[in-house]
Amino acid sequence: MMRVISVRENPEYKEIAIKYFPGKWTEVAPEIYEDCITHAVGSEDVLPQWYLLEKEGVIMGCAGLITNDFISRMDLYPWLCALYIDEAYRGNAYAVLLMEKAKEDTRKAGFSRMYLSTEHVGYYEKYGFRYIRQGYHPWGENSRIYEIEV
Repeated sequence: MMRVISVRENPEYKEIAIKYFPGKWTEVAPEIYEDCITHAVGSEDVLPQWYLLEKEGVIMGCAGLITNDFISRMDLYPWLCALYIDEAYRGNAYAVLLMEKAKEDTRKAGFSRMYLSTEHVGYYEKYGFRYIRQGYHPWGENSRIYEIEV
């Protein structure tokens, strides 16, 4: 059975998440994920959230729900981040399961919208996201900002 695991709600997955995320997002220093995931577990704040997609003991993907994705629009939150499905499992719309869990947690936290920043064009629109504007990163690049009503 496939399931989305909230690391906060299932802290026994903390170490697995700490190893998995930086293995998929190698441009982000592993210490960032370790620090953020560690402090998310047991936090009283609604954010951040970290998720793993698992089937029969195999981690197939991940995502996060955070206050800001290193982007200039700090007035917008929460942000879906680090959405990833292992290549062997792509083409099955498994990412939707992670997006839906993030949307559910966004709603439960009292927010009406969720955001993401990406360079992808055409993918997130298929799932109801709407492009709203460009945003700017501290390292000088920019990304497309999308929103979705939750």
